[in-house]
Amino acid sequence: MKQRCAWCGNDPLYVAYHDTEWGIPVKDDTALFEFLILETFQAGLSWITVLRKRENFRKAFDHFDYQKVAAYGEDKIEELLQNEGIIRNKLKVRAAVTNAQAFIEIQKEFGSFSTYIWGFVDDIPIKNTFTSTKDLPANTPLSDTISKDLKKRGFKFVGTTVVYAHMQATGMVNDHLVDCFRHNEV
Repeated sequence: MKQRCAWCGNDPLYVAYHDTEWGIPVKDDTALFEFLILETFQAGLSWITVLRKRENFRKAFDHFDYQKVAAYGEDKIEELLQNEGIIRNKLKVRAAVTNAQAFIEIQKEFGSFSTYIWGFVDDIPIKNTFTSTKDLPANTPLSDTISKDLKKRGFKFVGTTVVYAHMQATGMVNDHLVDCFRHNEV
């Protein structure tokens, strides 16, 4: 039996996410945007709640095409707020549109969002060596810095905890526990 990080438990969806996605370096802008949007919707909720609604989010948000999301008007926002398949929080739905617009501005400045966000770690994932889930931080000085910079650029719902979760999900940091079979693989 493979040793995994305890947080994923036995839920097949959570286990699959842990085994195939979490902590793997993501450099594709569309995938980075997807994780950013999902992390902002997760704020205050459990990640498994978001994972269970992920396909609904993909359909509702045009497969996370940030160009389309950036152009959403009031009709589309109202449609999203009526969509029972996603998390229907008005502030978060509006933040998705605002964040898509800010995302595009970063692309204009840096050439890609990937270049911008990975620049904070010099394009090299930080490999931590935690032995217990209770050792995992909710945020770090680096996530504080990134959060402040994103907010300065107009992003919403990008507090330091959301940013750190994004860093974990997209492999900027490897927080698989040292006894987890994925620790050395990613």
